[in-house]
Amino acid sequence: MTSNPKRYRFSEAPIWKVQREYYEEKGTRAWNNDQVPQYITSNPMIAAAYAEMIFGFLQDRVNRGNGFEPVHIVELGAGAGRLAFHLLKELCQLVDYVGISLPPFRYIMTDLAMDNVMAWKAHPALQTFIAEGLLDFAQFDAVHDSELNLIVTGTTIREGDLKQPIILIANYFFDSIPQELIYIGEGKVYETDVYVEQPEHHDSLQPAEWLDQIHLSYEHRRAPEYEQETYPYRNVISIYQEQLEDSHILFPAAGIACLERLNRLTSSGFLLITADKGDHLLDSWKFAEPPELVLHGSFSLTANYHAMKYVYEQKGAEALFPPHHYKNINVGCILYLDQPLDYHHLRLAYRRCIERFGPDDFFNMKWWVDRNLDSMELQQILSFWRLGGYDAEFFIQSTKRISSLLPESNEDEKQDLLRGIQRMWSSYYVMEQRYDLALDAGLILFEMEMYEPSKYYLEISVHEEQDEVVSTVFYCLAICCFELDFIEDAKRYLQKLLELEPDNEEALALMNY
Repeated sequence: MTSNPKRYRFSEAPIWKVQREYYEEKGTRAWNNDQVPQYITSNPMIAAAYAEMIFGFLQDRVNRGNGFEPVHIVELGAGAGRLAFHLLKELCQLVDYVGISLPPFRYIMTDLAMDNVMAWKAHPALQTFIAEGLLDFAQFDAVHDSELNLIVTGTTIREGDLKQPIILIANYFFDSIPQELIYIGEGKVYETDVYVEQPEHHDSLQPAEWLDQIHLSYEHRRAPEYEQETYPYRNVISIYQEQLEDSHILFPAAGIACLERLNRLTSSGFLLITADKGDHLLDSWKFAEPPELVLHGSFSLTANYHAMKYVYEQKGAEALFPPHHYKNINVGCILYLDQPLDYHHLRLAYRRCIERFGPDDFFNMKWWVDRNLDSMELQQILSFWRLGGYDAEFFIQSTKRISSLLPESNEDEKQDLLRGIQRMWSSYYVMEQRYDLALDAGLILFEMEMYEPSKYYLEISVHEEQDEVVSTVFYCLAICCFELDFIEDAKRYLQKLLELEPDNEEALALMNY
């Protein structure tokens, strides 16, 4: 380490610059292997919960006589793009299913890294939404930007342009942008400065390496400016002075400023839907230690939902957070809207999809299921798969166990498996790190002797993985074709199998069939 660590105000420390560099350098590869966590905030279950709340909001706007102007849904830091895909798919299905008149809507995916924006624009799974005018993209810097420059339409959304309230989605967002760090002691407010001790030759390190090798230490400095009546968040700071002692508090000044800039795009307020490691209960900040960076390539901290909730409640907003403690992720809504209690459908959707049983509950259950999968029966696997919205990740994890249970399964269970595979495939979002889902689906269907759908998925696998096809796939395809009376196709697949394994006795025997 260097011998002279430098002192910084926490929100101005170089960790935030390196954080930006990490995402700009990695692009969508940042989410490979869940290095930067994405599953917990991007799976079909949380997307369906968000879609239900947005659907309720659209109903509420109609009931208030605001059913004609479009509603813009802006996702801040849209990551790999998986949440947007699942959410739009579910929201469109809800609209089609109910068939009532609702305001038109447009979803805008944003990120700091332009490479991510262009990767979403080119993603095959998003093309239908783009073509229908439901999806656009914008590069957006949460610390500085105040406009949205849309990539597809080429238009710019500026202050006052929108008539409807704007819906903001912010998952793992507020914990990853600059925060102030203050300390409350003996009723006084201190700024907590950070000393950053860097390794030698730090200029040659990649962002993830640099974050892994630095050392942080803290020192308090009296900060009377937080106690002045002119400080914009004086009310919440006074609460901390009155009720906390010996407590370090991450304060989301940059996050609130970002919300304020986006709020100025409309004259009607905003709905914020957010999920993060974030505490909305004041007790959670009592005697809080200085923060430690949670490293996952980039880093994250704890979001201060209590401050955001308090600031906007003082302005007349309604804030919805679970009454219970969260384990992994806290999902909340802030309704910074005229007469927020009148948004009955939205509030009911929150109660139903978050408070009663929400994404944190689901993730806690999944943690247990992942570790006990080998003892689960097929009906239990099917039930949890349905609960998770026929998620591909769970199916991939479960194929070995499903295969072992098939000999004892009944026809109803097999039909439910087929239906689940079809549902899963229709909502599969391919990420930077590919997985041959079609192969797993095709082999499970082959084991169930469902030869037509098995052939469909196995042929997709062969087409997409041309250089890595294993002989088993050609054998299964040959059998499927024989069973379906596609004799010439069967022999063609057998020939491909024999090119890989010239002495394969089963293939040689079948060639003479």
